[in-house]
Amino acid sequence: MVAHHVTLKFGDRAAVPPTDTAAEVVGHVDDGQGLEALVVRIAGSTDRPDGSTYHITWSLAPGREARESNAVIANLGWTGLAPPIPIRLAARPFGDG
Repeated sequence: MVAHHVTLKFGDRAAVPPTDTAAEVVGHVDDGQGLEALVVRIAGSTDRPDGSTYHITWSLAPGREARESNAVIANLGWTGLAPPIPIRLAARPFGDG
C-alpha cells in the first residue's frame, strides 16, 4: 500500500496547500494490472489545479509507479463510492516528511 499523500499540483513546489483539511474519498479505479487509486474530493471538487484528479495511490505492483495513477484515472475513469468516506489531510509543502 502506498497511500501517503494527495498531490495538489505536480511539479509546483511553490503551490500553497489548502487550509481545509477535510476531504472525502469518492471513487476508486483499478487497472487490473497492479495499480489502484482512490479519488478524493477536496473543497467540493475532484479537479486539481493542474487539470488532473485528486487521488491517493492505494496499491502498486512491482515495477509500477505512483505517477501512473493520473494516466489510469484519465484513461479508465473511476467508479463512485456511496457514501463518500471522510478523511483528514495534513497540508504540507512537498518534501516535508
